[in-house]
Amino acid sequence: MALTTGTPAPDFTLPDGNGQPVTLSTFRGQKNVVLFFYPKDDSPGCTLEACSFRDRYTEFQTAGAEVLGISSDSEVSHQQFARRHNFPFVLLSDRNGEVQKLYDAKALWILPGRITYVIDKEGIIRYAFDSMLDFAGHVAQSLRILQTLSQ
Repeated sequence: MALTTGTPAPDFTLPDGNGQPVTLSTFRGQKNVVLFFYPKDDSPGCTLEACSFRDRYTEFQTAGAEVLGISSDSEVSHQQFARRHNFPFVLLSDRNGEVQKLYDAKALWILPGRITYVIDKEGIIRYAFDSMLDFAGHVAQSLRILQTLSQ
């Protein structure tokens, strides 16, 4: 079950692929944020999903949004994954799964969940898309919601 739309997005700080801290609240007042949780770097489904975000990244930028991906993989794994696939967005390492729990990215079997949140410039959750198998849906639905926010 996703967090409720219309509520504030829980703040967090996680390291990126270079070990640099990224804090969600630094985007407040500046950009919408698309926050996607995925199970594992380089797995087939996660690669498809992340590459879909990459391929439409300019549309996210045009919509005034930043894309952030989160999994429990290490910073080094994220760095390699991003380099291998030329990701223009940041991947964050949630090694102990605390942020995944905070955002209800629940496990399916042994894998962490796959859920995407659209958070507006004020830090309010405007949409959550929760699907383990509809990889492209995470991207398409997020863009659809961002378009309504800019109207």
